[in-house]
Amino acid sequence: MVGPAPVLTVVVPMYDEEAVLPLFAERLRPVLDGLFDSGDETYEVLVVDDGSRDATPVLLLREQRGWPQLRVVRLRANAGHQAALSAGLARARGQWGATLGDDLQDPPELLPQMLAAARSEDVDVVYGVRSDRSTDTAFKRLTARAYYGLMQRVIGGHLTPDAGDYRLMSRATVDAVNTLPDHHRVLRLVVPALGFPSTKVAYARAPRAAGKTKYPLSRMLRLTVDSLTGFSVAPLRLATWFGLGGALVTAILLAFALSADISGRTVPGWTSTFVAVAAVGALQLLCLGLLGEYVGRLYTQMQGRPSYFVARDSLERTPPSEDVVAALDEERVFDQETGFDQTIKAAGR
Repeated sequence: MVGPAPVLTVVVPMYDEEAVLPLFAERLRPVLDGLFDSGDETYEVLVVDDGSRDATPVLLLREQRGWPQLRVVRLRANAGHQAALSAGLARARGQWGATLGDDLQDPPELLPQMLAAARSEDVDVVYGVRSDRSTDTAFKRLTARAYYGLMQRVIGGHLTPDAGDYRLMSRATVDAVNTLPDHHRVLRLVVPALGFPSTKVAYARAPRAAGKTKYPLSRMLRLTVDSLTGFSVAPLRLATWFGLGGALVTAILLAFALSADISGRTVPGWTSTFVAVAAVGALQLLCLGLLGEYVGRLYTQMQGRPSYFVARDSLERTPPSEDVVAALDEERVFDQETGFDQTIKAAGR
């Protein structure tokens, strides 16, 4: 694998995916082998193991024995989906780079069509757009529609709705993404913001092949906050408008109070006072929270701490022997919670 740079690098982040990994390899490898069957061009599949605690590292080592194009980059700790994608793109060597999920909801069979579209239309980015999301839950479809609608209004019309993290990018696009200093990078917004020539390929989103989703509601909310605070100052303007609106309402109430006092029609009341104080306090807390999000991002950016730490890259090390894989698998059986994880870390040093 340490030869010429491949034509295509497929970056796949993984975290605790022992249930779906064999199915994923069975689907992806025939597609790529068929796409580069001439032998003149090659590819690499760069799997970023995002600190998995189950048998995912062992299964990846096992897959590597028969799949020379498979490259594994293991992170020392779980860094999150977007950070794992960034780690993969930073080490991708291909003339083209594709980012793909491991749950098979985004079909890997679309990769040849995306590469053909990029070459025929001479574009830098090909977005995989989910034209049919009927397999998702109603809540998932509703929140996705709300997310993309909000991002389009706040960030701009260049964002493609229902285009997640399934995309193909040219080498120039990957290099441009890698030069950005963002620590809380949201790639589904970063790549469109570059403004490079693009096209899209539609597909029907499939149900998850196996395992459980790694994107619960809490991570979806975190992604939304990172998207808003990382790409728009609209929340800050919202705080400003709240302040101006509150000042206007206060002036109106003050004028009303003065006129009522002058005319002698004042009636002491606790409810109105309580509601007014509570409303103003809620707006103040909301504005402080919005300001805090931006200050926190500035603080993190000034610290300059990396978003992830790489433990090992199989491209830079000798592939493990069958004895090592068997020993790791046996250790997992005896102590999956502690000993297995420590053994994997020891193998990565």
